[in-house]
Amino acid sequence: MDAYELALLLVGLALLGAAWVPYLTKRNPLTFPILLVAVGALVYLLPLPMPVVDPVRFPLVAEHLTELTVIVALVSVGLRIDTRFGWRRWALTWRLLGITMPLTILAGLWLGQAWMGYGVATAMLLGAVLAPTDPVLAGDVQVHGPGKGGEDPVRFGLTSEAGLNDGLAFPFVWLAVALAQATAGEPLDWTRWLLLDVLWRVIGGVAIGWLVGYALMHLIFRIEDQPRLSGSGEGLIALAITLIVYGVAELCHAYGFLAVFVAALVVRQKERDHDYHDVLDSFAQQCEKLLMAVMLLLLGGALASGILSELTGRGIVFALVFVLLVRPVAGWLGLIGADLSRRDRWGIAFFGVRGIGSLYYLAFAVNHADFYDARELWAVVTLVVVFSILLHGLTASGVMGWLDRRRKRA
Repeated sequence: MDAYELALLLVGLALLGAAWVPYLTKRNPLTFPILLVAVGALVYLLPLPMPVVDPVRFPLVAEHLTELTVIVALVSVGLRIDTRFGWRRWALTWRLLGITMPLTILAGLWLGQAWMGYGVATAMLLGAVLAPTDPVLAGDVQVHGPGKGGEDPVRFGLTSEAGLNDGLAFPFVWLAVALAQATAGEPLDWTRWLLLDVLWRVIGGVAIGWLVGYALMHLIFRIEDQPRLSGSGEGLIALAITLIVYGVAELCHAYGFLAVFVAALVVRQKERDHDYHDVLDSFAQQCEKLLMAVMLLLLGGALASGILSELTGRGIVFALVFVLLVRPVAGWLGLIGADLSRRDRWGIAFFGVRGIGSLYYLAFAVNHADFYDARELWAVVTLVVVFSILLHGLTASGVMGWLDRRRKRA
């Protein structure tokens, strides 16, 4: 049996499931990500010639697959947000980025040293890769499509946070890389980290996203001399936005994650009432589902192939504490004083989904520096992601429905 042909069959079945299963599980606690991880694990347990899934052996493959999945998801998220950008309108987002995310990183750093026994570099990496919430696996708690409504505080807060914190966690990943390189004997250049990895890469990512996004918005909606792209009905433009903006940002050594999300926001909000947004959103979600299906199958395969083999009791406790305690407490603290009901505050604090973004950051970091026991790091981070998929997947539909009903009564 040919492994390539078998892989094509599995991906095709996964895509069929991506289109069909969500309708079957609307009133069922089992979600598509849970089912797909289980299918991936089951297939890899069978005596079939499946491709090897080992991010430690193939770190570049892991990095690029997760990278592509995240940037497509970020554009999809940006195209769905209806709330106009503004400091007051996005006040919840700034709280989650400015308070909750740093608290999460500090908690991961402290637990990594005090509980896991890691050095500063590895503990910093652990906190940094687990800080961002995930735009890929959090569909059940995110806003609906363009113009569809549903932008209550919980959905908007979680969606906008996931769109921005994937890029804003990058400086701390770079800091972990710099600390690991310093441990290996290279000088630690704090000035370079601050000026390049923090200031330029963040500001440059936002600026490039806005400029390129604005130019693409004009090309799509406002050009008058030629037939407008918005009249073509081609959803492929969503993927073009993703790759063009990300490529420009990365070539300029800015954060592409920030750039693609900002560009998608610009395209969405400058021409808010155009029907073409539905086309872009639909195609972006289809691409996202394709990549998510592949990644979740591979995650299940990694579980069956022994990615958790280096896990210790301390790692299991760490994963449970991080998902059940660190994010909820950090989220709650970040929202103190916000104009929210207690139910909505706990909803935002609880649903800090961890996923493909964390796997990307870990793959990226281990490709740039040597960290203590990479296999154990992969085991711990993967377990956190699996716990998040299970816990948040099993509870999202019920909790969000309950919050919606209470909000209507109020």
